[in-house]
Amino acid sequence: MMTFFYTMISRRLIKTTFLLLAMVALGACSEDTVYGQSVATDTETALKLEVYKSPTCGCCQFWIDHATAAGVQSSIHHPEDLTLEKLQRGISFQYHSCHTSVSEDGYVFEGHIPVKLIKQFLADLPADAIGLAVPGMPVGSPGMEVGSRFAPYDVLMLHKDGSSSLYHRVQTAAEQY
Repeated sequence: MMTFFYTMISRRLIKTTFLLLAMVALGACSEDTVYGQSVATDTETALKLEVYKSPTCGCCQFWIDHATAAGVQSSIHHPEDLTLEKLQRGISFQYHSCHTSVSEDGYVFEGHIPVKLIKQFLADLPADAIGLAVPGMPVGSPGMEVGSRFAPYDVLMLHKDGSSSLYHRVQTAAEQY
């Protein structure tokens, strides 16, 4: 008799779990938001980035989620030699992070840069710049969120001659979005 009850409970639990998962999946597909932020639906004006990363990098995917929520369309690539990809695009070792994004015009965005700063940069292109970089992986930057922890960090402008200058100092987590 106990086996009968366990079997019935197990079947009911499986059905309930399946229905719950199906409802969550359908709800996620019908929403125009990602992580509480609205997603741009106008594909004509959406920023498009090619993202180069390791296939196993979780924080890169979190940054891509941040970019998607900000209306960016990303194409993801897993090059055999990510370091070589960065160097060929003019990104020196001292500016490296875990992923590199490239705009349609060839501008590079290295690491966990807030998308709003990428859009700002592309709207007003400096003459001698190849892009922006956030070297390393600062805690609290987009894709590197750890609870409420946040460490201020610098977004550097990369110049054609291989040098860099301060583009923006991010002082608080709130100013990234």
